[in-house]
Amino acid sequence: MKLLNLFQSEEALVKACQKGDPNAQRRIYEKYSSKMLGICFRYAHDDYEAEGIMIEGFVKVFEKISTFKLEGSFEGWIRRIMVNESLMYLRSNKKNQFETSYDQILFEPEPEQFRTDLETQDLLKLIEKLPLGYRTVFNLYAIEGYSHAEIAKQLSITESTSKSQLSRARVILQNAVMEMA
Repeated sequence: MKLLNLFQSEEALVKACQKGDPNAQRRIYEKYSSKMLGICFRYAHDDYEAEGIMIEGFVKVFEKISTFKLEGSFEGWIRRIMVNESLMYLRSNKKNQFETSYDQILFEPEPEQFRTDLETQDLLKLIEKLPLGYRTVFNLYAIEGYSHAEIAKQLSITESTSKSQLSRARVILQNAVMEMA
């Protein structure tokens, strides 16, 4: 019998994993690893680092799976672990040198409305090119849905620095998109 057919529902898969079933662990890894690698890559920007973060994240998933109460999205729970693991990696490697404070921005161009046929993959490639601080805050705010207060706490920066990082990231992305159009 194929591994895919061993678990009839996500709940059964999680319960089996909570009991330490290695087949369930393998199935969870197979089911979610590609999505989670994408999340880690958005923060690490390097294949090797992203894969290392993802593996550490899955270790944490399996260590903490007993705390998942089968309420809410299991994928969302895993995603949160991966984001936190990515942020811990950035902090521990002191790579999160945030470029500027909001108070230091003297001129901030107004965002312009534009139409483009930009594909999701094209936008992700543009995001990858952002400086690390801008990219991290942009990912947390625009993609993961964190507030500036949450970002500031996670990254040990001020809310104004988070706002400035997001603002500058948007300006850079907007200029890059307009160049492509």
